Amino acid sequence: MDRRRKTLPVIKTDADIERMVEEHNLILPGANGQSPVSPSSSRTTSTRTASSTNQLSQSPPDDSSLVRPSPSKPVRPKETTASLLLPPAVPGRWIRLAEEEKPVFQRHSVGLTEIPGVVRTLKPPTYNPERQLETRLVIIMVGLPARGKSYIVKKLRRYLNWLQYETKVFNVGNTRRTQKASPSDQSAKFFDPDNNEMKKIRDDIAMDVLEHLIEWLKKGKQSRVAIHDATNSTISRRQLLIERLSNEPKIKILLLESICTDQTVLERNFRLKLLGPDYKNIDPVQALEDFRSRVANYERAYEPLGDWEEERDLEYCKLINVGKKVVAYNISGYLSGQCVFYLMNFNLSDRQIFVTRHGQSTDNLDDRIGGDASLTPLGRRFGKALERFISQQRKSFAMSMARRKQEQLEDAYGFDKLDLLDPSHDGEAREELLNKTAEALSSSQFTVWTSMLKRSMETAASFSPEDYDIKHIRYLNEINSGGRECMTYEEIQRLYPQEFKARQENKLYYRYPGMGGESYIDVIHRLQPLIIELERMTQSCLIITHRVVLRIILGYLLDWSREEMPHMLVPIHTVYEYRPKPYGSELKKWRYVEEKDTFEEF
Repeated sequence: MDRRRKTLPVIKTDADIERMVEEHNLILPGANGQSPVSPSSSRTTSTRTASSTNQLSQSPPDDSSLVRPSPSKPVRPKETTASLLLPPAVPGRWIRLAEEEKPVFQRHSVGLTEIPGVVRTLKPPTYNPERQLETRLVIIMVGLPARGKSYIVKKLRRYLNWLQYETKVFNVGNTRRTQKASPSDQSAKFFDPDNNEMKKIRDDIAMDVLEHLIEWLKKGKQSRVAIHDATNSTISRRQLLIERLSNEPKIKILLLESICTDQTVLERNFRLKLLGPDYKNIDPVQALEDFRSRVANYERAYEPLGDWEEERDLEYCKLINVGKKVVAYNISGYLSGQCVFYLMNFNLSDRQIFVTRHGQSTDNLDDRIGGDASLTPLGRRFGKALERFISQQRKSFAMSMARRKQEQLEDAYGFDKLDLLDPSHDGEAREELLNKTAEALSSSQFTVWTSMLKRSMETAASFSPEDYDIKHIRYLNEINSGGRECMTYEEIQRLYPQEFKARQENKLYYRYPGMGGESYIDVIHRLQPLIIELERMTQSCLIITHRVVLRIILGYLLDWSREEMPHMLVPIHTVYEYRPKPYGSELKKWRYVEEKDTFEEF
């Protein structure tokens, strides 16, 4: 009894298939101009693909015109690529390959996409450069005005650019404003869905922006993402965009809708729109009334994502109230999945994010890279001063939040400030109430992250686990210098001049040689889970890390370009405070003053 293990056939290269066919004296259907069906046969040939599981499992019809091995050379099919072409029911028969099948292209058009610096597709010798293997993703925004689309677009563009995907936003509103000279053209009448003339103008502008978008996508050699930023709130508009994009090869489409049902947020968004270019130098009361009319016009014709897109198997994601609820349909691409995962994790909570390098280490004195050195006495003093500084900032932030909450109550209910207290209207009582609120806020969780290197953990030694949630995270370790650990740049330049030159020419992609050596790109992808966690968490945070890691984190938070990020100066004993806002961010920088043993803003 044959107990040998049966294995599935392995698909190899096109050359292997040709060599196998020649060895068995076989002719593939349609090869060399020969037809698999005899001229006398009146039956219409039906094409079958070898990749279809159902077809392989069925017995083919008794057709003598199908090519068989020569009777003079009886051959038992081997477990090679040939066995995929033979139906199991009738050995020796071949299933015809579809004439339009393009094996090389198909093998490279599925699976993991190109990831800059991490995944690269090996192109075969027969590769046709006209067939782009790199990913081209178009994100079509959908939603009513003042629903946070621009906020989402800016964050998504920043994140994808940080991952080294070239990403650009094409805003239809900006193009509309440049093409229309008269201020009256921006009034609510322009957006009346019953005005066919104005509707055609709006559609033409949207399509014109789409043409610029497609042109930009075609120019890039690497994977690119283009975002069509407009309301696109009707099926007819989305159909125009999708039909045009379907004519372009190798472009994936993701529809992204932003929905907001929070009336407080909507009212705030409406008022912020008055600061935009559409209502510049216009009376605020008149501008607000006009914008409400514009929104009402959009609502009359609004058609959310749903059945129409699902019938066409389109990828879409609906983001409701900035991530509180997410509906995703048919998300299949790598980049689309990355976008949806990111959007599921950010929030609008007010919080502080402090980032800094560790205190001065013994290796800093000698300008040595890498290693696991301890702090100097100055570095330890910095760590103690850092704990005092964060404690003060934590209390100050809590007080500002308490005042804001009180103001929101006054605005929401029309209370006078003194009405919130007892009838005596005692100013001390009001201050006491604020202090209690601030104390409750300051006692909320505050996270401290450090790397697992000694100099980072020692900097956080003064922080008490009773007051702070302290975590040591390997992701935050400094870039691994491989075989150049604990060397100075002068030593590398003297001993390895070619490596030193290569790093200077392409600092972003240069990878240190030796065991575990990393590049900036490697560290970016190592930090990706932490960036997602930063967006997800609602509590304030202090990150104590290292030079390269700090550059990369600040590169994300401050939207630095890929060219400038590896070269930005981030000196030790400097603290960066980043506060995310619903419509932007706020940055403060603090420098440790050794003589005063305190921090000063600069």
